[in-house]
Amino acid sequence: MFEGRPDREAEVVLVGRSNVGKSTLMRDLTGHDVETGRRPGVTREPNFYDWASEDFLLTDLPGFGFMSGVSERERERTKTDVVRYLEAYAEEVLVGVLVVDASSAVEIIDRHSGPDSVPYDVEMFALLADLGVDRVVAANKIDAVDDRDGTLNDLCDRLGLLPPWQQWRDTVAPTSAKRGSTGALREAVRERLHEHRRDDLLQFF
Repeated sequence: MFEGRPDREAEVVLVGRSNVGKSTLMRDLTGHDVETGRRPGVTREPNFYDWASEDFLLTDLPGFGFMSGVSERERERTKTDVVRYLEAYAEEVLVGVLVVDASSAVEIIDRHSGPDSVPYDVEMFALLADLGVDRVVAANKIDAVDDRDGTLNDLCDRLGLLPPWQQWRDTVAPTSAKRGSTGALREAVRERLHEHRRDDLLQFF
């Protein structure tokens, strides 16, 4: 499993497929420069950002799914490590942010759905619930979507959330990390932290 996690009790994690913009989002949220790139799979180990004076950690977990030039075995190993990490630290994780590419998520989910298969995004969303982790969906790259409401309704439907998406504003956050449009996500995370009575952490979002 991944190593090097700072000794912090409170944590917010970013999870999702490769190349959906998790690292860009991490950079926007922290102001901290992290490695990003167009090639899927740039992040192969967790990016940890901890505020030294606070018992708090923001973690960008490696992307799962397709990674150019990476074997299927290695992809599965990365996904397994992500799952094991979440299982190991579920009690510390206050919020799990599932980051998806709003412009392609529904098509990808549909392509990988079948009688004997569960798409990664759906599987990860369910896993967070099973672990008792509060969930927020960052529908990233929303600026590339023409029919915003229709796309978000379809995304909610695929994740088992009854449309219309507007009734899930505390869970589904239209986001464009590249453009710095993260207000809806920040508000959703802040609401979850408040529910955990961790208003001391609101300053970071």
